[in-house]
Amino acid sequence: MLDFEAIKEKAKEYEPDMVAFLRDLIRLKGESCEEGDKAKRIKEEMEKLGFDKAWIDGQGNVLGEMGTGEVQIAFDGHIDTVGIGNIDNWEFDPYEGFEDKDLIGGRGGSDQLGGPVSAVYGAKIMKDLGLLNDKYRVLVTGTVQEEDCDGNCWLYMIEQEGIKPEFVVSTEPTDGGIYRGQRGRMEIRVEVQGVSCHGSAPERGENAIYKMAEILKEIEQLNENPADDSVEIKGLVKMLDEKYNPEWKEARFLGRGTVTTSQIFFTSPSRCAVADSCAISLDRRMTAGETWESCIKEIEDLPAAKKHNAKVTMYDYERPSWTGLSYKQEAYFPTWVIPEDHKVTKALEEAYKGLYGDKRISPPIIKEEEKRAARPLTDKWTFSTNGVAIMGRHGIPVIGFGPGAEDQAHAPNEVTFKQDLVTCAATYAALPTIYTK
Repeated sequence: MLDFEAIKEKAKEYEPDMVAFLRDLIRLKGESCEEGDKAKRIKEEMEKLGFDKAWIDGQGNVLGEMGTGEVQIAFDGHIDTVGIGNIDNWEFDPYEGFEDKDLIGGRGGSDQLGGPVSAVYGAKIMKDLGLLNDKYRVLVTGTVQEEDCDGNCWLYMIEQEGIKPEFVVSTEPTDGGIYRGQRGRMEIRVEVQGVSCHGSAPERGENAIYKMAEILKEIEQLNENPADDSVEIKGLVKMLDEKYNPEWKEARFLGRGTVTTSQIFFTSPSRCAVADSCAISLDRRMTAGETWESCIKEIEDLPAAKKHNAKVTMYDYERPSWTGLSYKQEAYFPTWVIPEDHKVTKALEEAYKGLYGDKRISPPIIKEEEKRAARPLTDKWTFSTNGVAIMGRHGIPVIGFGPGAEDQAHAPNEVTFKQDLVTCAATYAALPTIYTK
């Protein structure tokens, strides 16, 4: 039987080490495709703590294994960050950061460097307390290019490196909760052609921007319309209705899909001419029951898209990592959700509740305490994670539990919470024993 108190005490004992490790990582600048120094620093920490194996793969992901058991259980966190944006919006140096008794500030604190820190020390706690056995071994990953193309790292690891754990814990920030899914997303391009002519006589040509304007209004209707027969174009809210979607229950859990226009492009011979092409980019968020095929078709089927022979395609992603390797994929990131009664979901809930009870643990900060108290322990992300490849494309179960707060992601004055580092390390340490019992 697990000694939950011993696990909690050991995690608390390691708090200063985790804090120092996280601050080291924050100070190593590393946006997407520039994560090399962070990968090397994590490998160094793994080796110092006695991991059985620690290595950096061809794409630049850092991996470490603890134990030699049959079942591999993985803990994933990405180690790249977004840029800092306008420095004037920061109250402290985003890469030097700051620390007080409860907080660590700096770019990447919540999104997402705290997760790998807790995972590395969670594995160390397993080793210290003799929890490793012949039933399982633990894999901790610090993955790259997630901010550019979520899941690309895991596509590479699964498809090229043969990494196929029994399940994966995503250590993305979860505000003290357990997350069992997220909406998917895809990046769509819509193009229409026109015929240019002199701007003084526009009737001689076909203005591609005007054609696209008609399509844009109908895309807006997809996002805003109801799903009843009062409208020609039924809104995306229809996927919450069992009449249209066999997966409507999980769709209601994850939330409805959305679509928005994020970019617009055009070509024209000059500012004195009619535009002869126009294209837009769409950010499409997908709920359960939606696929890339269905999302492409719903744009193709818009009356204005048919009228103007719109070409609807999906973007590709292909950009070298810090090692120089490029792993191409479509810009499609599938919805995933693990059932609430799945063995992995139940095991993580049992581990957490055995340590901390049935409420979200919060740092002693009033705003954070109120926010967490209002939410159920088991919930879902609003944003996308590497789970889009692990479970969305390859069907390997994923569950989420990680230090930090969602609303800190990509924001100025980003902070994370020391309590979360401890809570997560302890829960990670307890999970494999419970799962394999």
